[in-house]
Amino acid sequence: MATRTEPAQAPLPERRPELDAIRMLVVIGLVFFHSALVFAAGDDFYVKNAETTEAIMIIAGFGVVWAMPLLFLISGLGAWHSLQRRGAGGFAGERLLRLGVPLVFATLALNPLPQWLRLRSADAGYHESYLGFLPRFYDVHLEPEEFPFLVQGEHFETGHLWFVVLLLAFSLMLVPFHRWLPRERVRRIADRVAEATLRRRGVVFLPALAFAAICAFARLEEDYAGWHRWSYLLFFVAGFALAGDDRFRAVMRRDAGTAAWLGALLFTAAGPGFALADEPFTEMTALATASRALFGAAGWCLVVAIPGLLDRRRLGQPRATPNPHPTTRQRLYGYLAAAVLPLYVLHQPIVVAVAYFVTGWSAPILVEYAVLVVIALILTLTAYELLVRRTRATRFLFGMRP
Repeated sequence: MATRTEPAQAPLPERRPELDAIRMLVVIGLVFFHSALVFAAGDDFYVKNAETTEAIMIIAGFGVVWAMPLLFLISGLGAWHSLQRRGAGGFAGERLLRLGVPLVFATLALNPLPQWLRLRSADAGYHESYLGFLPRFYDVHLEPEEFPFLVQGEHFETGHLWFVVLLLAFSLMLVPFHRWLPRERVRRIADRVAEATLRRRGVVFLPALAFAAICAFARLEEDYAGWHRWSYLLFFVAGFALAGDDRFRAVMRRDAGTAAWLGALLFTAAGPGFALADEPFTEMTALATASRALFGAAGWCLVVAIPGLLDRRRLGQPRATPNPHPTTRQRLYGYLAAAVLPLYVLHQPIVVAVAYFVTGWSAPILVEYAVLVVIALILTLTAYELLVRRTRATRFLFGMRP
């Protein structure tokens, strides 16, 4: 039986610095977000302050609606270019190394700490040592119905690495489709969709209906930044599809302003339902269901708006010429762009560890929060600089290129 040959190496795509900037913004912003959960009423974070407030979740909600969805959309864009360049086999191998290795390492080496601190914070009489707790963390079993979170346990968790689990699963799911789908037929369909989207205003907002339906009827999952886990697959696939035709990029630039206003309006309309419903993420009352639908639609609109607006701004600037002597700003930009995945992996255990000590203070919430954010940011960046990026072994363990 004849098999398809792997494609030749494709030229590298044009670098889109605005997408790198979004990734950096979201990952650094997670330090602020997870630090805020320490002080949020009604949230089951690892370590909780004695004094909490409802205001934090209201403010944080606007970040939740677009931040992680946008990371998956950008990941889908990158997956399309990587598949064209490496072929199916090379893409799968690269994803297993860049995502699978840090996932396994961090789950085993870093994730027990937040769970241990959760127990110590919740019970003043809990005195089990960290080494004594580790066997209980590693006591696991398989639950296929929780795919792709197959490994479960009383204390075991992938924690904040759920993003890496889903991204790896989605990436590997692409491989058989890339190998066996009738590509000419797919190209023809994509060409028709791209042409219709370019010629008819409003077509780009149709996927909002799909996200509204998933959020309304499949419900939301608090453990995955407020979205249902399979909503992220749609964002990932959307990014993959958008990367294949520059007409989609032109549409996002054209309709970015409308998308921004519509997204903000839909998110505002969803707010009262989330505030008034007893269990807005899961209950099937008319109010909660409608609010989740508005939330899902708002998410898609904002995911269209943010890259589109940044792309407009970038195209409006004169094209920069290569600089043999990069500025301090350019060096910092390059430094953080390479650090996105390690910083993501490192930040939450550090936030929890710092919060464990900060929450014992007798100080106003704003003071404790500011101190927590500053210390956690400094320690996360220091850990990356001193413990991750300087050796080949640690770069490999955190998914970085040699």
